[in-house]
Amino acid sequence: MAGQHFVVDGSNLATEGRTAPSFAQLRESVAALRKEYPGVTITVVVDASFEHRIDAEEHGAFSKAEAEGEVVSPPAGAIGRGDGFLLQISDRTGATVLSNDSFQEFHGEYEWLFDTGRLVGAKPVPGVGWIFSLRTPVRGARSHKAIREKEKPERQPKTPKVVKAAIAEATADALEPQSPKARRRRSRGGRSRAKSPPPGAVNDPHPFLTFVIDHPLGSELAGLVEEFSSHGAFVTADGVRCYVPLAAMGDPPPNSARAVLKRGETRRFVVQAVDAPRRGVELAVPGFAHVAGSPTDETVEAVTAGERARGRKPAAAKTAKATKPVKTAKTAKTAKAAKTAKAAKKDGRARRPARPAKKVAKKVTANAPENVPEKASPPAKTATVNTAKKRTRRRRR
Repeated sequence: MAGQHFVVDGSNLATEGRTAPSFAQLRESVAALRKEYPGVTITVVVDASFEHRIDAEEHGAFSKAEAEGEVVSPPAGAIGRGDGFLLQISDRTGATVLSNDSFQEFHGEYEWLFDTGRLVGAKPVPGVGWIFSLRTPVRGARSHKAIREKEKPERQPKTPKVVKAAIAEATADALEPQSPKARRRRSRGGRSRAKSPPPGAVNDPHPFLTFVIDHPLGSELAGLVEEFSSHGAFVTADGVRCYVPLAAMGDPPPNSARAVLKRGETRRFVVQAVDAPRRGVELAVPGFAHVAGSPTDETVEAVTAGERARGRKPAAAKTAKATKPVKTAKTAKTAKAAKTAKAAKKDGRARRPARPAKKVAKKVTANAPENVPEKASPPAKTATVNTAKKRTRRRRR
């Protein structure tokens, strides 16, 4: 025998020759096994529903045996009832399986079932007792299917539907950015999106699509910390510019990304979300990832601001251009007038501007009518003034 340890398929032996399992029959088979192979270690495994399928009178005995460790059962809902649980124990311990089952759905995973001495069958013979014999698993349709599945190359996790839809939309926008269909797709989110066009894309279409296909949500990859923002950090991973928000760096989030990351370092990150319209990727520090179908508002705002800043001219160049003096016709005229006034004052030729002719005319008319030009004082007005003066003189006399 392969070792001195037996793992008993309790549900199988308890049902052998019966329509419903019997805990008493299971105990008889285990007692016969101990008698046939004295000194061996025996582990009895039953499926999670075993207690509910045996006779009600046996519930007390089964509960006591389970409490004392005489039998064990897998969690409810285990694959293949308790078969997978049983075979895993046998695989780890190198034990012999006692069962009349062939475990066809596990032939691709546990090839040792076909090794001599690893599978033993048992039958109760009336008047004789239990007979134990070596056996070979029976191959069938399920067995061949299990082996074929095992021989297939390991499949990559399926891409979620929401990510597939995001990839399709990003591809369409990249190929036809100005088409009516693309504009309609952008406006599906509501009126606010229809009024303002989406910001520029973070990455080129080909690297972005390759990244999303090669790195599904929840997968890990290495990234280089490039720069920091007020609420996170920009990381380059597999040729794609990504963003790590503060909320994805710790719980509670740190006050600054510099408290967790260092510029220029390479470390592991988790793909947390994909921003298809902007062709952006949101990463997280392992242990703090919350995988979602769309990025956080914090990431969208930071990425949008970052890309706009990357497209602007340096601030120093703007300042220099703004402070540089510009000559115009107005400034040239003002400078010439100031220069002329300064020269006139120096030579003593500066004069006060003459008073308006109208004011001078009034003053001269009132005091000395004879000095007023003909145009400034009509003859009728002068005669009136002279008559008024003569009357005044007569009264004084």
